[in-house]
Amino acid sequence: MHRLKGKRVKGSGSAAVQLWIRLLAGVLLGAHLLLVGWLMLRPLDVPWAAAANLTPLEGIRSDLSYGSLEAARRIGGGLALLAPLGVLLPLLSGRVELAPLATWSSLARTAAAGALVSVGIEMLQTAVPGQVVDVDSVLLNTLGVMLAHLVVVPALRARLRRSQGATPRITRVGLGPWTDVLSSVQREY
Repeated sequence: MHRLKGKRVKGSGSAAVQLWIRLLAGVLLGAHLLLVGWLMLRPLDVPWAAAANLTPLEGIRSDLSYGSLEAARRIGGGLALLAPLGVLLPLLSGRVELAPLATWSSLARTAAAGALVSVGIEMLQTAVPGQVVDVDSVLLNTLGVMLAHLVVVPALRARLRRSQGATPRITRVGLGPWTDVLSSVQREY
């Protein structure tokens, strides 16, 4: 609680905490995107490069042919690359609504942003020597963002709502002096 001209104001502390969380999420998001950019957009010195994969799920099928351990490493790497976006983007927005539609719209916005970032990386890779475009990377990256969002964000938002305390209630006030007069006037519909 803070004092404002002799009065105590509830909720000011939680607003400051939310600001710090949003600021921290922005810094972590920037650092993560720099790391991903460095990993995915640096030139590789390879004697040959595979052809671009533009057929959905073909790369995943070929990963599965390497055996279960190598397939788990390759597919898990694709899922984990952009997964932090599934948590950091909603934290950056600062929304902690309770409505069920807000949860689904948050998931849709986050998945769309993750897909756009993944497509952007894949498009930038076309100009980088040794890097190959793979449509399955977009699918796995987007799925990783969605899974991270579904696993972490609802619990995190519930915790943030609990830390804010009870929602302040506003007493009902009459609409105005003319409401009684207007309600007695006959209307024709």
